[in-house]
Parts: sequence; C-alpha cells; structure tokens
Amino acid sequence: MSSTSFDEGDSPERLNHHTALEYRALHTGAVAGLILGIASVFTLAIATSSLEACLMVCPIPLIAMFISLRAWLQIRRHSDQYTGRPLAIAGFVLATFFLVTGVGYGSYVYATEVPEGYTRITFGKMKPNQIEDRGRKPIPDDLAALQGQKVFIKGYIRPDSLAVRKNAKAFLLVRDNNQCCFGDFAKIKYHDQIQVDLQGPLTVDYSTGIFRIGGTLHIHPENLLRGPGTPVFSLVADYAK
Repeated sequence: MSSTSFDEGDSPERLNHHTALEYRALHTGAVAGLILGIASVFTLAIATSSLEACLMVCPIPLIAMFISLRAWLQIRRHSDQYTGRPLAIAGFVLATFFLVTGVGYGSYVYATEVPEGYTRITFGKMKPNQIEDRGRKPIPDDLAALQGQKVFIKGYIRPDSLAVRKNAKAFLLVRDNNQCCFGDFAKIKYHDQIQVDLQGPLTVDYSTGIFRIGGTLHIHPENLLRGPGTPVFSLVADYAK
C-alpha cells in the first residue's frame, strides 16, 4: 500500500489520483509468472543431457508465458486496480528465452551427439510393443536387425554394477536413475538395462549423470530365462562420453 501523504491544499483531482495509486494491488499473476519464468532456466540447463528431458520440463516456461501474458493483459485493462506490469513482462521474456534456447540447444545436441557410423537406439526401442508382446516375441524386430552392428545409446550407470568407481571397464547401463533401475534386480525388466564392456584403453569414471555409449550390439535371448541378473543385451563399446 502506498504511503503517500496529502496536504490540506491538495485539489480533489489530486486527492483522487493519490487514492487510486494508494489502493492499486500488485497482480499475483505477475509475481507467479516471474517466478516460473526464472524457474524456466531448467529447460536450458537440462537440455545439455537430453532433448527428451528438456521437452519434459517445457510445460514450466509455457505456463509461465501464459500466466505472465494473462497478468499483463489484466493489468493493462484494469490499470486503476493493479500494478506489476514490469514483472509480467519480465516473466514472459525469461520464459520465452529459456524455452527457445533450451529446445534449440537440446535439438542441436540430439542432432549431433551420435557418432558417424552408429545407429541410435533407446531403451524404449528395446521393449517389445503390444503386438510383439502378445506374439511372445521379446526382442523387437527392429532391434534384432541391429545384432552385430554399431549402435549408440544413452543411459545411467547402475552403481552396484561397478567393480571400481574410477577407470571402470564394465558396468550396467540402465534406463533411468530412479528406483526402477537402481533398486532390486528382481524388479528390473530385461529391456531396461544393457551390459557395457569398454574396449582398449577406454574407461569411465562413475557419476550420476547421463552417459553416451557406442559400440557393437549383441543380443542374448537365451538369458531371458535366467532372470534380470543376466542381461539380454550387451554392448562391446568403443565410444563413451
């Protein structure tokens, strides 16, 4: 609320003007839009790991843009009741900037991260679809066709699959770093993991971040009956980043 003081000689028009200023409220939508606009920085920050993750957080800047624009329009329409126009504009600009740069950079990373001569696969591609599942075909046809070929995949290192944390040569690469793939082996699906064996001088140091691995794909359908502790998919890797 304004702390404007009035003099006895003030005209009625000036008093009315001061009274209107005194009772103008800060639009909560402008504040919320600014906060979400600042939080939209995650769209850009996470784009360095994967485009998929970036797209998952895109609702943050989109909501920020909607709230900020709506607040700005209401402030403009009811300027005698609300303040906060600069906040609404700042929230909209920040959200737009982080959305465009985040998706743009994530798209660039996605388009350039696969080394030449490798085919991109994902853990989702390792899972049979409903038709294949009903037909008792655990290995998707598209993936089976890549047996013995160079593939590229992204994932997380399961920490208890490492013999050493520094200069590791072998580990399980899993779909995510949530309880699904870091929990009990009995709860892991065979299509959520792939055994990686690094060749030559290639090694990695464990971290919780995402890893980009490339190498020759091998499929072991005979391991399906041996439980999740015996991977069905393995990669003789010559690329790790």
